Amino acid sequence: MNRPEREASARRIMESVPPPVPPELYAEVMRRGARMLKRRMIARRLMWLLLCAAAVAFVVWALMARPWVEPPSQTTPPYTGW
Repeated sequence: MNRPEREASARRIMESVPPPVPPELYAEVMRRGARMLKRRMIARRLMWLLLCAAAVAFVVWALMARPWVEPPSQTTPPYTGW
């Protein structure tokens, strides 16, 4: 099949009347779509909850560990007993 034949067949397909859709199919599609949207919403909320929990855990760790404070130097023993 060469290019002009492919274009002609594509035009015939696009210009033809689409086949009728069975009426019971609409209810099934709506049910599946609603279920998919509900799952997506739950997943999105779960991801936000996970992100917030990770942020809280990081803040608590940072407040407890204080990574911005320089650790005390331990290269020499304390100078006492003179």
